[in-house]
Amino acid sequence: MKLRELKKNTVGWILYDFADSSFVTVMVTVLFSMYFKDHIVGKGELGTALWGRAISVSMFMVAVLAPILGAIADYSHSKKLLLTIFTYSCVGFTALLFFAKPGMIVFSMIVFILANFSFNSANVFYNAFLPSVAEPKNIGRISGIAWGVGYLGGLASLLMIMPVVGLVLSNFLNIRLNFVLVAIFYAIFALPTMLWVRDSSERVKREDSYIVIAFTRLKDTLLNLKSYREIIKFLISFLMYNDGITVVISFAAIYGTTRFGMSAKEMIFYFILAQPASFFGALLFGYLFDKIGAKKSINITLIMWILTVLWVYFCKTKIEYYFIGLAAGFAMGACQANSRAFFTQLTPVEKMTEFFGFYSVTGRLASVIGPLLYGEIARRTGDQRMAILSIVVFFVLGFIFLQFVNEEKVTNN
Repeated sequence: MKLRELKKNTVGWILYDFADSSFVTVMVTVLFSMYFKDHIVGKGELGTALWGRAISVSMFMVAVLAPILGAIADYSHSKKLLLTIFTYSCVGFTALLFFAKPGMIVFSMIVFILANFSFNSANVFYNAFLPSVAEPKNIGRISGIAWGVGYLGGLASLLMIMPVVGLVLSNFLNIRLNFVLVAIFYAIFALPTMLWVRDSSERVKREDSYIVIAFTRLKDTLLNLKSYREIIKFLISFLMYNDGITVVISFAAIYGTTRFGMSAKEMIFYFILAQPASFFGALLFGYLFDKIGAKKSINITLIMWILTVLWVYFCKTKIEYYFIGLAAGFAMGACQANSRAFFTQLTPVEKMTEFFGFYSVTGRLASVIGPLLYGEIARRTGDQRMAILSIVVFFVLGFIFLQFVNEEKVTNN
């Protein structure tokens, strides 16, 4: 499949991954996480623990609200409106972090929590557009292309900030300026999505408030879960292994600086190397998804994750950690692209946004536990290597539960 063969709305959908990757790459994974731990907090592993709490709180907020917002969006056909609102809310809060200076712990945590909440809420509605921009026969490849393009967006954002980080400016201005740059990057490159992706124009007659409708639909879904057994089984598996992925994303830079004394520029270079690996992982496994099936392809990625995390535990040198970054990047691109595509296959079209709300709840609930556990283990033991072992457990459990999903029982045909 060639990019020029894609429809305009499909291209617009794919480009959103390019835009929003700037936030998760620079703010969550690389720069702001390091700046928060080492300078805003600056009290050893207390910063690691507080960072874990900030991630957990923001994910809990998404977990509570995503199903309600998803039901409202399905009924009112307002996915596009809600995607726009949460996208530019994240942009605004990200820019506001420019004012986060050393010692401003409460301010920094509150603003980051709101930014990360907005980012993850936007993704609920973005993901729900997938079945309307891709055909069933190529949904894996479209999802893979989007993830791959997203990693290119992460790479572009890292290349954008690297010269600024290298400047010598007072009061960490060389760090804080990049938060504004990320906000601008996200805002500009999200525009094609807002302009080209169309929501349903069907008129919806409602006899009650959207909140009441949302709870009614959610109640109906919960009462009929037995009709969606494969989705539930997959969500349990996803809850487990997504926990591990979230911890890797949230703490990779913190681990590198704490364990190997890597500087901000070194960590940026580290993730610059990892982005192409993620890109090729997403594309290759998007192809494998369509060829060998979802379970087999996801199983392979989970085995790669288990081996990679064990490698981190035994890693002893900075150079070795760079190679681990390549392996983790490849596994991440492959696993995330396939998970989204598989869930879309399992989900009935008429409840797509609502079920992506559950998908988000599962992932975000997992994201409450993992970062909190990792941060607390690191704080109590004073050794992040011990916290690393908790990640392996989540990937192993995810692998085990995935085996119970019957790939042949697909409701979205």
